[in-house]
Amino acid sequence: MRGLAPVQIAALLTLSGAAGVLAWFRPDLLGSGVILAGAYGFLAVALWRTALILLSAVTPPSPPEPAIWPRYTVVAALYHEAEVVGQLIERLSRIDYPADRLQGLIVLEAHDHDTIAAALSAPRPDWLEVFVAPPGKPQTKPRALNFALARATGDLLTVYDAEDEPDPLQLREAAARFAADKSGRLACLQAPLRIRRRGASNGSPFLDRQFAAEYASLFETTLPGVARLGLPFPLGGTSNHFRTAVLSAVEGWDSWNVTEDADLGFRLWRRGWKLGVLSRPTWETPPGGLDNWLPQRTRWLKGYMQTWGVHTRQPWRLGWRGAAALLMTVGVGLVSAALHGLSLAWVAAAVLVSLMAGLPAETPALALSVLVLGAAAAWLSCAIGARRAGVPYGPVDMIAAPAYWALLSLAFVHAAWRLVRDPFAWDKTRHGRDAPARPDDPPVGTHDTLDETASLRLSAVHAAAP
Repeated sequence: MRGLAPVQIAALLTLSGAAGVLAWFRPDLLGSGVILAGAYGFLAVALWRTALILLSAVTPPSPPEPAIWPRYTVVAALYHEAEVVGQLIERLSRIDYPADRLQGLIVLEAHDHDTIAAALSAPRPDWLEVFVAPPGKPQTKPRALNFALARATGDLLTVYDAEDEPDPLQLREAAARFAADKSGRLACLQAPLRIRRRGASNGSPFLDRQFAAEYASLFETTLPGVARLGLPFPLGGTSNHFRTAVLSAVEGWDSWNVTEDADLGFRLWRRGWKLGVLSRPTWETPPGGLDNWLPQRTRWLKGYMQTWGVHTRQPWRLGWRGAAALLMTVGVGLVSAALHGLSLAWVAAAVLVSLMAGLPAETPALALSVLVLGAAAAWLSCAIGARRAGVPYGPVDMIAAPAYWALLSLAFVHAAWRLVRDPFAWDKTRHGRDAPARPDDPPVGTHDTLDETASLRLSAVHAAAP
């Protein structure tokens, strides 16, 4: 693990030195300065989120289908997923794309015998093969993906996770978007991820609904808005579609980063490439209870810390626009996670102390106003994203949201500790096979309705599948 770069050391020394001087000579200025900086920071984030909501409402027209469909490689890297690998293979077999233009790789670890056996025994279309990555370190998803990249024969490549159910027409939309790119600089397209519950759930309804709304905010408003600005953004861990040659040119994924997708989005930008978004989604189930949600969120935040550390070593290589995008996505995500719990505790303590003393609550008007404005912007982003994704998000969910945000602070502390103690360990998310949907079991999200032509094409795919 590399240490801090000179520019990072200089920045830390400057900030800590300035804070120390103020604390010694003008402690009053230090306190008011921190409050003022925090207030204006919250205001900037609220304005940024509002702008992204407005920009995300602009939907580009659908491009025409290419005359010749490019070859496509579909990759899914799995580990200890014997329970769901058959379900994933069944879902991948529904992909509506010319079968003679498809290559599929289910990438498994050599010692994961149960998943290998389950994958080999599951009925698979001819284009989908099981590929066992050679043993080695680090044992991470990006390392497995890099082995698949070396084996890929497609002009385009996409990645799916074990629990995914991609829209069958997603590959066609991505291929058409790449073909319509006149600049030749479009390297990656991110499909929206939508969360739903299927059948019986062992998770928490509170966590499931908040997680679904959080995903809707990110994939339905934030990322489309950033893409409209032509800026880089942290990719999702699944359903990103690449030009294979470009992905190879940037040497694939960072095998040591536990959110390799977040890093890759900015690495592509740094090399002069652009990112975009798709409209056809991939459906996923929520992680479940706190025992599964916390490790997943810890890994994400630890990976964000790694990504921030890597790209601030030489921030000028991103350019001012790329550096600003890094700050407003990865940086704000980390700071928000760190401060959510403290902010909630500050407001609660101020109110409780005032009530116990029989006095009106007194908090800095500017800080409280901006805090409320920031929360309102987050609520609005979730509400609009949820409506676009078909996810329920009502007044009760909005009232409960600060409790969910406070849990992010718990994950942040855990991630910081894990970064120091075990920086490259991969906190595995457990997945279970979806239970059949029941009439009385309302989903968190819903499928789009395929047109009649798409349905006929899907029937042909199922008939051809072994």
